[in-house]
Amino acid sequence: MTLLGLWGRRRSALFAAGGSRRRRWVDRVDKLLWWIPLAMIFVSGILIASTQRQADYADWYQHWVTAAVGLVIALGLARVPVESITRWPWVIYGVTVASLIAVRVVGVSALGAQSWINIAGFNVQPSEFAKIGAILLLARVLSRHPVERPVDLVRPVAIISFPWLLVLVQPDLGTSLVFGAVLLVMMFWSGMPGSWVVLFLSPVITAIVAGVFPWLLLAWIPAMGLLAWKSLPWKRAGLSLVLLVQGLFAVATPWLWNNFLQPHQRDRLTLFLDPNKDPLGGGYHLLQSTVGIGSGGWFGTGLLQGHLTLLRFIPEQHTDFIFSALGEELGFVGSVLAVLGFVVWIWRLLQIAGKARSDVESLVVVGVGAMVMFQVVVNINMTIGLGPITGIPLPWLSYGRSAMLVNFIALGLCASVARRGGHQGVTRW
Repeated sequence: MTLLGLWGRRRSALFAAGGSRRRRWVDRVDKLLWWIPLAMIFVSGILIASTQRQADYADWYQHWVTAAVGLVIALGLARVPVESITRWPWVIYGVTVASLIAVRVVGVSALGAQSWINIAGFNVQPSEFAKIGAILLLARVLSRHPVERPVDLVRPVAIISFPWLLVLVQPDLGTSLVFGAVLLVMMFWSGMPGSWVVLFLSPVITAIVAGVFPWLLLAWIPAMGLLAWKSLPWKRAGLSLVLLVQGLFAVATPWLWNNFLQPHQRDRLTLFLDPNKDPLGGGYHLLQSTVGIGSGGWFGTGLLQGHLTLLRFIPEQHTDFIFSALGEELGFVGSVLAVLGFVVWIWRLLQIAGKARSDVESLVVVGVGAMVMFQVVVNINMTIGLGPITGIPLPWLSYGRSAMLVNFIALGLCASVARRGGHQGVTRW
C-alpha cells in the first residue's frame, strides 16, 4: 500500500475517533437542562424587541449578547466540580456582604432603589449575585450541620440574615423574599421536618390574617401552638415561643400597617386585590397587564404583533412584565408552554439533586431550583393580578444583565453536578 493510502486510512480513523468522541459528548449533554432556558431566551429576545418597537431606543439585542456571555461562563463552570467552588465558603460570604455594603456607599439609584454599582459604564446589581453566594455558603454549612434540632436553625438563619437585611434596606423587597425562600427550601432538603417549615411561615400568615380576617386568629394561633407541641422536642419552651411570636405578629401588624407604612406602600401591597381603586396610579400596571394577557386569546396576536405592546401601555414591560407581552403575542397556549417549561426544568433539577455525589452538590442544585421557582411563581402571579408588584424578574425571559448572568452561573453549577452525577442522571433523546 502506498504512503498516500496509509495516510488516508490514518486520517479516516482519526476523523472517526473524533466523531465518536463528539457523539459521546453530545449524548452526555443534559438537553432538558440546557435547551429549555435557551429556547426561552430566544423567544424573549423577540418579545423584548416587540416592546421597543415604538421606543426611542433599541437594546433588545443586548439580551442575547448577555446570554451569549452567560453561556460561555456556564459552559466553563460545568467543567468545574462544585465541591472545589465551595471550598472557601467564607470568602464567598465576605465578597457577597462587601458588595452589598458597597451599594450603600457608592451605589446608583434607579426606580426608587439604590441597588446598582456602576462598573466600567455598566450597572451591576450585587443583590442578584448575592443569591448565588448565599446558596453556595448555605450548601456548605448545611451539608456539615443539617437542620435536625431547633438549635441547628441558628447557624443558617444567622448567615442569611445579614445579606438579607442589606438587600431589604436598599429597598429591594422582592429579592429579599428570594433569600427567605432559598433558606427554607435548603433547610428542608437538609433534613428539617416539614412541620417546622409551616411554623417558620406561620408568622407571615398570622400578619395577613390579622389585617384581613382577625377573627380567624382564634383558630389559627391555637393550631400553630398544637403543631409546635407535637413537632418540637422542647414542648413547653417551643409552645411558649411559638405563641409569643404569633401574638406579637397579631398585635404589631395592624399598628405597623397604620403607623409605619406610607399610603403608597400600603397601596402597593393591596392594590392587586382591587386595582380599579387607583386605575391611573398604583393599579395601572396590573390593569394593563391583565388586559394585555387577556387580549391574546388562545394563540395570541403573533410575535411582534401585540397591540398593547406596540403602544407601550405597560411601563417597563421588557423587564418585570415581560410575561404580559408573552401572553398577548403567544396567547394562552404560549403562556402554558412557558409555565410547563419551568416546571419540567425544576423537575430535572430535582432529579439531578437526587443523584448528586455529595450533599453539597445536592443542596446547591436544590437552592438554585428554589431561587428560580420562587421568582417564576411571584412574577407570573404579579402580572396576572394574583399578587402584589414586587419587582422580581422572570428568569430567562425578563431583560436584565445581572439577572441573566446569575441565571447562567446557576445553570453552570447545576450542569456541573449533573455531569459528575453519572450517565444515569443524563437525559437522552
